[in-house]
Amino acid sequence: MFGQVVAKRDLTGGETNTMGKIITQTQAIKIRRACKRKKQTVVFTNGCFDLIHRGHVEYLAKAKKLGDILIVALNTDSSVRKLKGKGRPITNLADRACIMSHLDMVDYVTSFGTETSKAIISKLLPDILVKGGDYKPDEIVGADDVRAAGGKVVVIPFVKGRSSSGIIRRLK
Repeated sequence: MFGQVVAKRDLTGGETNTMGKIITQTQAIKIRRACKRKKQTVVFTNGCFDLIHRGHVEYLAKAKKLGDILIVALNTDSSVRKLKGKGRPITNLADRACIMSHLDMVDYVTSFGTETSKAIISKLLPDILVKGGDYKPDEIVGADDVRAAGGKVVVIPFVKGRSSSGIIRRLK
């Protein structure tokens, strides 16, 4: 959670205008409630998004088309290390959040430092939970909570040959 882990000024380098898109989890929940009152559809996705590439951008564009508001939760640096191993992330949380906030299709960016995104998904309860093509709907963390609240789960196919891990392998 940006507001609690790192000062907002530090996340943006103090110079970059992120247009108020980088928010805490608490702010994300308040935004979700406001969207519900306005009958706006909230789409949520999460991930490391280390080395943002074409596959990420196309995935996020497709996710945005599913609703009115797209919230992206990024794994913190320590969370990425636990998932991806030593040497990751390549790009730190502040930089990933700044880059993500400048993508037109992304409305808000938050973060989580736990092993999974279950806690934020359970609190947020988006209308649509989206994950990439390597997941099966029933294996997606938080899917049961979203469905129980009347939401749906969508898997968006990957762009073939596009992955951060693949880019890193080629660089080595």
